[in-house]
Amino acid sequence: MSRSQHQTACVEVGRIADGAAVRDSKDCAAGFVASTGSQWRAFVTAVKTDRFG
Repeated sequence: MSRSQHQTACVEVGRIADGAAVRDSKDCAAGFVASTGSQWRAFVTAVKTDRFG
């Protein structure tokens, strides 16, 4: 899935065996950050509850 409200900051998230991988779609050669399923769920919960606000 890709999501960006502005055209300068694009992020892609993809499923991997036991979790998710995130990368900057404007700089795919930079690689990606991977997380386990439990790490990804904790991150999504933190975002939804505005923990980083």
